[in-house]
Amino acid sequence: MSRVWDVPVHDSTRVRDVRVAAEEAGAYAGLDAHRTAVAALAATELATNLLKHAGGGRVLINIVELPPADDGARVPSVQLFALDHGPGIVDVGAALRDGYTTVNTSLGAGLGTCLRISSAFDLYSARGRGTVVTARIDQRTTTGRADDAPGARAGGVNVALARLEHSGDAWSWVRSGPRTTLMLADGLGHGGKAAEASTAAVGELCRAAHLPPVELLRCLHTALRPTRGAAVAVAQLDEEAGELGFAGVGNVGARLYDGGAWQPLVSHPGIVGAHFPAGVPLRQVPWHRDSLLVLHSDGLPSRWTPPDDPRLLTHDPSVVAAVILRDASSPARPVRDDTSVAVLAPDRRTRTHDHSL
Repeated sequence: MSRVWDVPVHDSTRVRDVRVAAEEAGAYAGLDAHRTAVAALAATELATNLLKHAGGGRVLINIVELPPADDGARVPSVQLFALDHGPGIVDVGAALRDGYTTVNTSLGAGLGTCLRISSAFDLYSARGRGTVVTARIDQRTTTGRADDAPGARAGGVNVALARLEHSGDAWSWVRSGPRTTLMLADGLGHGGKAAEASTAAVGELCRAAHLPPVELLRCLHTALRPTRGAAVAVAQLDEEAGELGFAGVGNVGARLYDGGAWQPLVSHPGIVGAHFPAGVPLRQVPWHRDSLLVLHSDGLPSRWTPPDDPRLLTHDPSVVAAVILRDASSPARPVRDDTSVAVLAPDRRTRTHDHSL
């Protein structure tokens, strides 16, 4: 979904802006009044926490769609991100307990409240480098959803150039049998027309995820012809075979972490929906327990540095994506386009604060 909210939080007046944005996101995602209020409360707590403990930061709100539930429906959810470059959290476990605080004016209910009321929650913090928190608010909280099933998981973050309402980027993931397919599309340009292209790519992925990467890209080419086109990368993981297939057309970046080292996966020149190449190479690589894949649009600075903290790589993919986004840009090196980062990783849910992500 291309609708995004990006709110800088550097004084108390922006806490209200974050709450209003979360309410808008809840309505946009089709949440009922109660779950929309939950999203607004979580967003308010995260924004307040940024001011009290990190000296400010940034709240991003995305609309995400998880793989279909048992009834085949893809239900939109509100995904909240709080990003800061503050001092970090000394004891994450303690910080997540209600009543814990390091500030005399705080009741210590912020992060603990977010953990308790969110459908999904995860947090990563590094001393002296800051904290990233992500919380997802779903309409449905029943079990049996595809995202609760064991297996590889995906997550991502999407921001628009100059805080526009719509990003021209989109990412999505689908499970089909033993295969998990992750796609990232970067519509040409930015704004509404670019969003039309990337949204069309997401729709076609849902219909054609059973196809291998190159054939899927050809289907996407047909689907995107009425649009201005997009750069698209597709990664398909077969967990039974322990193999990842990758194919891309256009300027979408990809890096694979495996065996303690990062390697690039290169896309082929062209435009899906406009100038499709005669031949698209398929890269096939082994997939191991420690593997991790990052896809990103060209809004991310070209010389971004992959994360080097092994602890981060064990967190939920959405947290990994948000940390990469946060650390790749700065006021001196701002993003120059819509920017999205999507991550595919093995299922490593072992901590008490990463439930259901």
